[in-house]
Amino acid sequence: MKNVISTNLGYPRIGEHREWKKALEHFWSGKMEKETFLLQMQEFRLDHLKKQLDQGIDLIPVGDFSMYDHVLDTAMMFGLVPERFEYKGGKVPLETYFDIARGNRSAVASEMTKWFNTNYHYIVPELNQRNPAFVENRPLHFYQEAKQKLGINGKPVILGPVTFVKLAKGYDQQELKDMVELFTPLYAQMLGELEAAGVEWVQIDEPILCTTLSAEEIHLLKETYETLTKAAPKIKMILQTYFDHLDYFEEITSLPVHGIGLDFVHDDGQNLKALNTFGFPQDKMLAAGVIDGRNVWRANIEERITLIEKIAAAAKCEQLMIQPASSLLHVPITVNNETELTPTLKNALSFADEKLQEVALLSKGVKEGKAAIEKDIKASKAAIETLNGSPERNNTKVQLATANLEAMNAERQAPFESRSKLQESAFQLPILPTTTIGSFPQTQEIRKQRLKWRKKELTTEQYEDFIKAEIKKWIEIQEKLGLDVFVHGEFERTDMVEYFGEKLGGFQFTKFGWVQSYGSRCVKPPLIFGDVAFLAPMTLKESVYAQSLTSKPVKGMLTGPITILNWSFVRDDLSRFTVANQIALALREEINILEKNGIQMIQVDEPALREGLPLKKEKWDNYLNAAVHAFKLAVSTVKNETQIHTHMCYSDFEEIMDAINALDADVISIETSRSHGELIQSFEDTTYEKGIGLGVYDIHSKRVPTIEEMSTNISRALKVLDPKRFWINPDCGLKTRGTEETIEALKIMIEAAKETRETVGYPVKETNAFVNAKE
Repeated sequence: MKNVISTNLGYPRIGEHREWKKALEHFWSGKMEKETFLLQMQEFRLDHLKKQLDQGIDLIPVGDFSMYDHVLDTAMMFGLVPERFEYKGGKVPLETYFDIARGNRSAVASEMTKWFNTNYHYIVPELNQRNPAFVENRPLHFYQEAKQKLGINGKPVILGPVTFVKLAKGYDQQELKDMVELFTPLYAQMLGELEAAGVEWVQIDEPILCTTLSAEEIHLLKETYETLTKAAPKIKMILQTYFDHLDYFEEITSLPVHGIGLDFVHDDGQNLKALNTFGFPQDKMLAAGVIDGRNVWRANIEERITLIEKIAAAAKCEQLMIQPASSLLHVPITVNNETELTPTLKNALSFADEKLQEVALLSKGVKEGKAAIEKDIKASKAAIETLNGSPERNNTKVQLATANLEAMNAERQAPFESRSKLQESAFQLPILPTTTIGSFPQTQEIRKQRLKWRKKELTTEQYEDFIKAEIKKWIEIQEKLGLDVFVHGEFERTDMVEYFGEKLGGFQFTKFGWVQSYGSRCVKPPLIFGDVAFLAPMTLKESVYAQSLTSKPVKGMLTGPITILNWSFVRDDLSRFTVANQIALALREEINILEKNGIQMIQVDEPALREGLPLKKEKWDNYLNAAVHAFKLAVSTVKNETQIHTHMCYSDFEEIMDAINALDADVISIETSRSHGELIQSFEDTTYEKGIGLGVYDIHSKRVPTIEEMSTNISRALKVLDPKRFWINPDCGLKTRGTEETIEALKIMIEAAKETRETVGYPVKETNAFVNAKE
């Protein structure tokens, strides 16, 4: 096959050493002037383009770079600034752009939620105002910049109109057609200007097409793209999908576009099956996503070549684009910087730059034949076989345990109704008890001391003494504030997954393996490369110490098996839920140890449970059943008096209500403050009878809310939830907040709780049975 083009869908923004993050935070803090900041952002953009050029990519994406979030960028192109930010029209100022994402003293930030089933968060567009206007052509700017500065005739990347509107809020579903039609002329204007500038290829992302859609929505898509192709007939438009397969394969591949991008990695073989069944239009370019853009394992080049041959044969096409299955936004930059990994593991890894090399290699192999890349084929196969044969992937004890799960109990000893009475007697908390989600501020001094310890400039004893002093300080702060249930603060932890991964067998951490989670927030997901094994207690020392300092209950804090799974790069030689059950069994041992040492409340957080939902609704039950089983496998051995908590991030809570009930946790807290009203509405039709805390203020913003705002959030929740079961807490952990703002916000939260207790007829209790028992 001669007409083969290598391309990419998007490149990570953050830089090899998180230069992008550092520039953002310096600008936000006033340490960098705006002009300097904008020049640095341009430098980063151009550097990313040059790297892709150097890797041998033929068609390079432009406009995928963002200073915060690509969905927010799209909204700003159309002037979609919420009224509370006092926008005057025209191009949206940079300061307003960041205010929408982060909030300011007078306005709450826009809602943030997960990008499909990834751990990337986007800012949800607000379509309450119905007067969008085309105020800035970002794709055109970045196209011209790449051409003028580097001579690159790039491929502008645009978030498609149907996906953009479907991801937005502020309208009813029956208004979808009207809303898409409202934006279609604006997209047409954008494409017309790109055509006039000489753009040849445009990538329009419509990942929503890999979710469960109706026939009416597909018809709307057809009408939309008929309009758009007429607006710019000379542009070669690629309709790009990813994260799963297409349901309406014939309808979508017959759209009047010049190319269709399909995911052949996460499609369960369904896109290839559809190609074999329906064929592919001969007048279109097939863009085949054959390299995993969401995981970090080296591709078996021979297997990928064979897959491409099957794709080409099924499509009967003579023109083919070879590319990653999704944007590389979800993986780290390069393996080259990882100097401390074993050769066995390092050789089996592939980050963004290496994936581009694989794309270029596959393109060469398809054009010139396998013989041209025989050395690379053998190298990839050898690297994978070496890892598979390693001791870490052959832990007999773990494998025997996971093979005998049916013999293990995964149910609590008594139903919730019975357990709750025993727990009420044991703790005797006031009505509307107050607590926090887990972490307290990780100050610069904490990070400094941790770094010194890692560099061996502090002994382990010195570092642990420092952590104990922080725990003691914050136990005293919680006592003074008057919280009802304490946490130890998690000062010893860098990240809620990384911390546990460092203490479990089968995990490995990178030095520079960062990916963007939201805004400047970057995370470094662990690599689950072997069988997951419990090695030694992970949280016991800090939990027991904190409990020894107070007569109030202190929650033990763990990250749940599904969140560890979903926030890690998981080995691809086993099913994901085999790995989840291995994690659950390791946590089960930790929970038993905590309970035996007097920790009577244990929180097992699952903020990522919903984000792992498959895009296809018909796959939901299998995922949720497996997720619930893993959670219960971890927590089921505790006594009835031991109270199990969990925490989740909110997104369409009502869609997984049955699964949340099935977790059988005694108390669940949910991140809701940016979408509080929507969640409250879901409880009007759904009864939840276990303990629940809906976040009463947003911890993602430095803004300290008023007592009226918190009281309103509490009151709204109590209209549909039982006060006897309701807990009052912030949205999430307070790790990223400052000390003074945290104390002030918690003080207001506790005061709001006290005032509400009086209004519902339950006076504040100053002591409880747990206190007396401890004394």
